[in-house]
Amino acid sequence: MNIPILRLAEGDAPFCGDPRQSHTIPARFYFDRQIFDLEKEAIFYRSWWCAGHKSQVADPGCYITTQIHDQSVFVGRTRSGELRAFYNVCQHRGHELLTGSGRANLIVCPYHAWAYDFDGTLKAARNTDDMENFRKCDFSLKPVRVEEFCGFVFVNLDPDAATLKEQTGDLEEEIRHYAPQIDTLAFARRDTYDVDCNWKVMIDNFLECYHCHTAHKDFVDLVDMDSYSTKTHQLYSSQVSNAARSTENNAYSFKKGEVDFGYAGWFLWPNLTIWVYPGEPNISTLQIIPAGPERTIEYQDWFVPEGKVTGQLKDAIEYQRDVLQPEDISLCLSVQKGLRSKGYNQGRFVVDKTKSELSEHAVHHFQKLVVDALGAELS
Repeated sequence: MNIPILRLAEGDAPFCGDPRQSHTIPARFYFDRQIFDLEKEAIFYRSWWCAGHKSQVADPGCYITTQIHDQSVFVGRTRSGELRAFYNVCQHRGHELLTGSGRANLIVCPYHAWAYDFDGTLKAARNTDDMENFRKCDFSLKPVRVEEFCGFVFVNLDPDAATLKEQTGDLEEEIRHYAPQIDTLAFARRDTYDVDCNWKVMIDNFLECYHCHTAHKDFVDLVDMDSYSTKTHQLYSSQVSNAARSTENNAYSFKKGEVDFGYAGWFLWPNLTIWVYPGEPNISTLQIIPAGPERTIEYQDWFVPEGKVTGQLKDAIEYQRDVLQPEDISLCLSVQKGLRSKGYNQGRFVVDKTKSELSEHAVHHFQKLVVDALGAELS
């Protein structure tokens, strides 16, 4: 696909590779319909997308569905235990095959009852036995790349994409350090947020703690900010505090777990954030899904031992749901309004020499990934 080149417009300041010298990307990147449409093909149809967790497809016949913009995909466990993914569309007349998640013996289209096995083969097609030149093998489902990573299930519409493991380097090792019991965790609950802002506003916000002291008083009470550091890598970045300020704090109370730390979080290109809170074993993901140039759906999924939420984990989940998320959403809504202002186009990244907890170098790292993916010429 040939992607139209995006260039500096009149009044734009340059975006460059050095975060200490660069301006932010222009405001139009957060509401322009053309740019939003380009992102579908250039970013989301070519990147690894989190579809769910292995605990949701643990047994043969279990399936989950996911939507990458207008492309519906399902992941299922075959009779032999293999994980397979396919475009979620019947090869007869294009009806969607599955919705949500569940378990089935066969995948039966609700329209004309064509039936498929979980390896994608067409098993039955009513009233076709005496049709000339009709072969079931010509109508198998169209496969999609699928990969398991740290217990999560990812799909990629690009058949030529490098594996997620190849693209993420030491990320799995980092996650497993802070969540050593990750293989015992299972899906527990989902919280959904519908936010009137561009998806990149929400990721920009996640990637810096410059705002934490002013906007997240309870988080700062939970986390030792003096040990908070942010590091960028090829397609991900990490935010880690090596210590909790106190097991008794304004966010939620906890007992120290197997690993003593304050907070660990990662951003994985293009739209997934992964969190580990201190205390009992847990991991959560916040998937930031573009629903329009100025609308985003967020799925916050929690994974805990055997999928059973204890009292301490319930407190952590409620803090995230009722305090931290509303604080961030409020900030992002205001930013989206400001990006539409005739009095704003670009700012500067605040990046200090030590890349401290107040530095915005990870925001620049993300915005450069966007610029590079779109083939934009902004410098």
